[in-house]
Amino acid sequence: MTAPAPIVILNGTSSSGKSTLLKVLQQILPGPWLDAGLDKFLWMLPGRYLDLPLWDDVLGRAVEAGETGHTLVCGMHQAMAALSRAGIPLVADHVLVEPAWVLDLAEALDGLPAYLVGVRCPLEVLEDRERSRKDRTLGQARAQFPLVHAHGVYDLEVDTSLLDPEACAAWIIARMESGPPQALRRLRDQGG
Repeated sequence: MTAPAPIVILNGTSSSGKSTLLKVLQQILPGPWLDAGLDKFLWMLPGRYLDLPLWDDVLGRAVEAGETGHTLVCGMHQAMAALSRAGIPLVADHVLVEPAWVLDLAEALDGLPAYLVGVRCPLEVLEDRERSRKDRTLGQARAQFPLVHAHGVYDLEVDTSLLDPEACAAWIIARMESGPPQALRRLRDQGG
């Protein structure tokens, strides 16, 4: 029987640096770490769901989900668990704006080596990044800012305004090497 593979979940607002950090981790970590993040699942939707009015049923203004969004995210959590149980390591970017998602993630990944990493950045830096990227909806980072870290429990937190992606990745790898994850178990035990 294959041992479960590790999972690294990068949780942060839009423009916090999750995608860049994810790519760096994939380059540094040995073996084929899959990108199983939220954007990958969103892009699996039919194109019509990515535009209004159907987008409101997915993630609305990126701060609350409709029925389709909840179903998609819960399915993503189950897929992450299945990949880990199959022995496939993965890294996933997430935007835990819905409190129910925190508990669902903790329950779906129960007993698996899943590290929850908070990817933080000051709001003014997020908004500067959002404006300069030109591929983000302005205001998303501000709307997500008070929600995405509200659960307050992580195995590790990194600040992408203070550390470059390689340094953040090194901190994450060091945390993984220091011992088993505990954040999701704590969140499950306290009910999210």
